[in-house]
Amino acid sequence: MSATSYATAAGAVVLALAVLAGGVPAGAAQNRTVWDGVYTAEQAQRGAPLYEQSCAECHGSDLTGGEMAPGLAGSEFAWNWNGLSVGDLFERVRISMPQAEPSTVSRQDKVDILAFMFERSGFPAGETELASRTAMLAGINFVAEAPAPR
Repeated sequence: MSATSYATAAGAVVLALAVLAGGVPAGAAQNRTVWDGVYTAEQAQRGAPLYEQSCAECHGSDLTGGEMAPGLAGSEFAWNWNGLSVGDLFERVRISMPQAEPSTVSRQDKVDILAFMFERSGFPAGETELASRTAMLAGINFVAEAPAPR
């Protein structure tokens, strides 16, 4: 099983357990994507200075990356995460960023930083903030391309 398949399967198990435990409404978690307004503009505003303080040194103030760190906004970023879940992205950030001291940034601050990254990537804001619980974020699919207008 490839790493991507394993991550997808693990995300599905986490989501199923959350639904069974009542953590995610069964219908609401399915088919949500980063294009569905999964963060608020206010959350992205809170994330901007946090990004500058904790991430910009390596990933660049403009989120385009640096010598040793990838960009965190735009099409390359989106395609790197395409097909995975926001929960997968959050876990990566939660466990390993900032690289020197991951525990120095709270879960809430990290999810606010994700909201800022989503805003800078052109994903629309909505009415509900991103949760800082991985099980909730596992129900949001990362889709690089905007859906066709309905």
